[in-house]
Amino acid sequence: MFLNVHSHFSLRYGTMALETIVETAIKLGITEMVLTDINNSSGCMKFIRLCRKAGIRPIIGMEFRKNGQLLYIAIAKNKEGMREINEFLTDHNLDKTELPDRAPHFTNAYTIYPLSNAPIKLLENERIGIRYTELKKMFRKDLSAIKDRLVALHPVTFGSTLEYRLHSYLRAIDLKTVLSKVEEKDKCHQDEYFISPMDVEKMFGDHPHIIGNTKDLLADCNTDAYHFGKLNRKTFTGSKKDDMALLNKLTCDGMLYRYGPNNKKAQMKIGNELKVVDDLDFSAYFLITYDIIRYSMGKGYYHVGRGSGANSAVAYSLRITDVDPIRLDLYFERFLNPKRSAPPDFDIDYSWDEREDVQDYIFKRYGKSHTALLGTMSTFGDRSVIREIGKVLGLPKAEIDSFTDPTRDAQNKDNPEFKKIMAIHAYMQDMPNQRSIHAGGVLISEEPITYYTALDLPPKGMPTAQWDMYEAEAIGLDKFDILSQRGIGHIKEAANLILFNKKEKVDVHNVQSFLIDDQVNRRLKSGNTIGCFYIESPAMRQLLKKLQCGDYLTLVAASSIIRPGVASSGMMKNYIYYFHHPDEVKYLHPVMEEQLKETYGVMVYQEDVIKVCHHYAGLDMADADVLRRAMSGKYRSKAEFDKLVEKFFQKANEIGRDEETTKEVWRQVSSFAGYSFSKAHSASFAVESYQSLYLKTYYPMEFMVAVLNNYGGFYQRWLYVYELQKTGANVHLPCVNNSMEKVSIKGTDVYLGLIGIQGLDGCYVQRIPEERIRNGAYKNLEDFIKRTGITLEHCITLIRLGALRFIGMTKKALLWNVHQYLGQKTKPSNCSELFSTPAKAYKMPDLPDCPLESSYQELELLGYPLTLSMFDLLKTNYRGDLMAADLGRYEGKVVKMVGNYVCEKTVHTKNNKKMWFGTFLDVEGNFFDTTHFPNNTPVYPFRGTGCYLIEGKVVMDFDFPSIEVTRFAKLPIKDNPVMG
Repeated sequence: MFLNVHSHFSLRYGTMALETIVETAIKLGITEMVLTDINNSSGCMKFIRLCRKAGIRPIIGMEFRKNGQLLYIAIAKNKEGMREINEFLTDHNLDKTELPDRAPHFTNAYTIYPLSNAPIKLLENERIGIRYTELKKMFRKDLSAIKDRLVALHPVTFGSTLEYRLHSYLRAIDLKTVLSKVEEKDKCHQDEYFISPMDVEKMFGDHPHIIGNTKDLLADCNTDAYHFGKLNRKTFTGSKKDDMALLNKLTCDGMLYRYGPNNKKAQMKIGNELKVVDDLDFSAYFLITYDIIRYSMGKGYYHVGRGSGANSAVAYSLRITDVDPIRLDLYFERFLNPKRSAPPDFDIDYSWDEREDVQDYIFKRYGKSHTALLGTMSTFGDRSVIREIGKVLGLPKAEIDSFTDPTRDAQNKDNPEFKKIMAIHAYMQDMPNQRSIHAGGVLISEEPITYYTALDLPPKGMPTAQWDMYEAEAIGLDKFDILSQRGIGHIKEAANLILFNKKEKVDVHNVQSFLIDDQVNRRLKSGNTIGCFYIESPAMRQLLKKLQCGDYLTLVAASSIIRPGVASSGMMKNYIYYFHHPDEVKYLHPVMEEQLKETYGVMVYQEDVIKVCHHYAGLDMADADVLRRAMSGKYRSKAEFDKLVEKFFQKANEIGRDEETTKEVWRQVSSFAGYSFSKAHSASFAVESYQSLYLKTYYPMEFMVAVLNNYGGFYQRWLYVYELQKTGANVHLPCVNNSMEKVSIKGTDVYLGLIGIQGLDGCYVQRIPEERIRNGAYKNLEDFIKRTGITLEHCITLIRLGALRFIGMTKKALLWNVHQYLGQKTKPSNCSELFSTPAKAYKMPDLPDCPLESSYQELELLGYPLTLSMFDLLKTNYRGDLMAADLGRYEGKVVKMVGNYVCEKTVHTKNNKKMWFGTFLDVEGNFFDTTHFPNNTPVYPFRGTGCYLIEGKVVMDFDFPSIEVTRFAKLPIKDNPVMG
């Protein structure tokens, strides 16, 4: 009887979760119903699974609305019908066209029009839905022509009177208006909740033909053809046998490249892996990933293969990853095993400006009907939604601001408006709010993907599934993660710049030689890693120094223990201590020593959990990985988890382990597993770190230019410019006769790019270098203005920054001239002149440029000064009692220093107070770090960029010095001179 059920996937409209819908249906004796969410099919597959489990017959479809108003409802007769419905919506989403007022003629789906919008003539698959409240409109009317087309329409949108109020709030949020202004037409009817099937029949008791028609329609629809599990493209070549043969050949060829001709260990491991791949029918997944890598490498793109896929020697041989799992003792079972419930995936990183082309290749290679980006579903859980609720209630901005600050919850607890908002938010927080796009997941299906989902077209511009990775996993679609990051952009562009500027070709994939390079490892140990992927943050540079990290394996460990969970659990401190005192490590059992000696008895990686479960307790590798996943919160069945825990103890007992030792081993394993990080992930990060380190060590100028041009990194831009200057580069301010859009290098001369000038329109950023390249250098001010067609405002910006200094005049003189030329005229044409008439020459008074004034202009237009340093701008000549290089000799003593602010980190203590960690540069350009405890510092000690006077006690932690601050103040700078 229920042809029109809305779940909370009817965004900002429906209030009930699918589980609630099914539970309510069971209680009311409902045996069949149709899920028809508004303009989406996000919940359809989950609805089918839940209903089947509950013994309810699921039917699916979609409600179509335009501008908030109901057009029609489509109900699928079968799987083909749902494909028609999904493709109808998809076509309009992808073409960005409005839905038509009349539905298309669906071959395998019914269309139900509301009485208010019913066409005069109905097609054979079309029906008119009658609400109980509309029955009186049919009184004394001749309905003989449409009697067999009328069906009972009792929409379901909310679950209770309270939820109807929630529905009203959702509608107000969606319409961006206050609650009192939401009109009735914008909300559902107040009777749109579940009732029993008997009650529906009673309501339509005087019209039994309507009930009969409704039952006939439902009987004609089913979802029996939906079977879940392994929905990915089944073959690469068209034959599973040929797929496996091809994968064997490609892997053997790659093994020769990676391991040489006679590596028995590699041959055995790869043979075992290929058997598992074949048994689990995973060869097509490997081959498709290989195909993506082959395409991108053919285009000259650089990639990083990371994630659990780096545990595979087959993946290493196919060059999907550069991490050698044999060298690192990585377990293939961490990636793929017969007992793994969740499908694995490869994470492939590309440069931010190359990923889209790779995605475009995938869509073209595997067909738009079978390919889609993976969606995500955000909920109302974020506290920012409190602001939306406050607006709906019409509260003033100041009051809303106080409610969104969690530190003020205690003082707001008795405020009735606050309590009301938090009560509403509690109901809303788990509800879907809006669909978005996954960071990089791509789906490639065997059947057209529209059997399972309609597709959106978000700003990314590629068709995107209307559900997320969890739903993809649940129905059996394994994703391919095609990700992007700026660090790869640094590496790629640095290699290109080295070829251009030094005429040297660098093979950034020659990682094995980088790992044993003494100079690279010395730089790593020094923590001089600014710009290098994953190892440039203050916390990471501190860790490198504390560990005296000078090799790849130590860096792999560091990349794992720096993770928040490991660090906060105290295991990072344990690791550092035992790293320096390996003789003090006490192992619970010889097996623990054998398996954890590399990490000094500390379980640093997820793989360590697998090792201990396997080698100490005797679980097979597959069970060990399942248990590891369960302990990290990725296993949903408590009963199955409990069985595995029991098996852990039982197996350990069977092989003669001491019961008390086993209990302690289990305690350590279970307490660590939730914090752990994959060793394969860490190893992948460390490989990329080494590539950056190599480039920074041997080609520092080109590398830092690449960092600047990819706008990625932990720090503000000025620090990378400063780091570039430290390499010996002559860094020049932007110049219209030398600068490109981005930062450019020639020899040791580096010109900052036009794109970094604040307030300069993008059209001039492109036009100025393009015109110069096409027609030669600019000769003078008039020539520049005529050829670029620049406006007075933008020309003044360039003059103030010194970008027209090639003319040989001071800024003040140029400003005078440009006002004479453009100040009283309309914008000049940039068309070619038949005759060039020189401008009149005027004799100007001497108007010299002032370095201090120039520095203020650079601060305004670049965000940092280049002519003078921040220390040069200080009113005081005091630079501190000592420099950062000497801090280690003053342990326990109170010192005064002057530091140029680099960055800060705020941390909340257990009693909800704040403390801060700061990073500064001294006048010699060396870093030092500060700790600000809440009892010694103001509410917020930092006041933005600039230099600070710092007093505090020097403390040492594993030979790394920092300052515990007792007094702290920002120093004043010289006044900005007024331009004459």
